[in-house]
Amino acid sequence: MKHNATTFYTRKILAESLKKLIRRKSFSNITVREITEDCGLNRNTFYYHFEDINDLLKWTLEQEAIDVVKHFDLMSDYEEAVRFVMNYIEENEKLLNNICNSLGQGELKRFFFNDLYGITSSVIDKTIQQMELSIPSDYRDFLSRFYTEAFAGLLMDGITNPTLRNNDKNILYISLVIRSSLPPLLSDYAAQQKAEKEE
Repeated sequence: MKHNATTFYTRKILAESLKKLIRRKSFSNITVREITEDCGLNRNTFYYHFEDINDLLKWTLEQEAIDVVKHFDLMSDYEEAVRFVMNYIEENEKLLNNICNSLGQGELKRFFFNDLYGITSSVIDKTIQQMELSIPSDYRDFLSRFYTEAFAGLLMDGITNPTLRNNDKNILYISLVIRSSLPPLLSDYAAQQKAEKEE
């Protein structure tokens, strides 16, 4: 446990240096040497914890935003999870814009996608359980990817175009879309499968 705490602390130090540097210069121009000099660690320590700067960036984003969201009870608190992510984008606008400009929207979206997928798939699985349906994994995966793409697209719009950022309205709309579309999509699929078996 002590080793894990030390590892986490070291990673946080490296992440803070990366964030500090990103606020001053383009992400693509930052070197491992600059990061380690800023925080007083050596290159071996950096490479012990991370494969490269992209790996450090991914860990930083996950720790700061998405991993925290995983602590919500997503079926009852997913609106709070969405609000948390949107607030994070607002508070770190300059940082995320720099990353977006350096890596491109697709690359930044990729960083968010896997963890957002975890949120949407959790909501879908819990809805299936509540509705007491039997839905195959390929359809659950399709729905998870579908909703995740939409959510990630909204987040990217909020990063690149702050005028589109209206957290209260976006959360209301996301909640309405999930509540009104997900149960019918699941029940229609289940009914279709049942009808096909009876033919």
